[in-house]
Amino acid sequence: MRGFTSHVLASSLHLHTNTEQISSQHYGFQNMIVDEQGYRLNVGIILVNDAGRVFVGRRIGHDTWQFPQGGVGEGESPEEAMTRELDEEIGLMAEDIEILGCTKHWLRYRLPKQYIRHNQKPLVIGQKQKWFLLKLISSEQKIRLDVSESPEFDSWRWTDYSQPSKDVIYFKQQVYRQALKELKPLLKETIEQQEMSLP
Repeated sequence: MRGFTSHVLASSLHLHTNTEQISSQHYGFQNMIVDEQGYRLNVGIILVNDAGRVFVGRRIGHDTWQFPQGGVGEGESPEEAMTRELDEEIGLMAEDIEILGCTKHWLRYRLPKQYIRHNQKPLVIGQKQKWFLLKLISSEQKIRLDVSESPEFDSWRWTDYSQPSKDVIYFKQQVYRQALKELKPLLKETIEQQEMSLP
């Protein structure tokens, strides 16, 4: 792939459940929330720079590149979960980004049978995600992959907007395409505003 630089690791929305039944269990430092159909509540993060290129990280132990994502903890709103995951996975804080928008509805993907942990209670069959489009307003030098005791990524790069839906593991490709398509008009509007403000 051309036109990217790889960086290697060196060292208010509210959650409305309505009639939906949810379960939770301890998962790492957060309580995992799973709906009655078996989908874990999750947030996805699309971080863009001034050129409209997007951040992707390479998962440790895997030769796959993806957006930051993570589960919504018990008592968290999706926006709070997004802010926490942003810090834990790539070292950015709320003041480093501007929220351009998020998907209107939850987007779902199912896990292939070999990834389902049948001895886990509650049983998780997939992810149910709110996707956020964020603009980096600080220097990219603030991005760090070693903030967490268990880092998610060992390398990162900027890439073309549509490329991640081709590079991510196969069972996430459709939800990536959905999120990127829905949020693209917000990015286009932001870039147009930037161009209009140039002298």
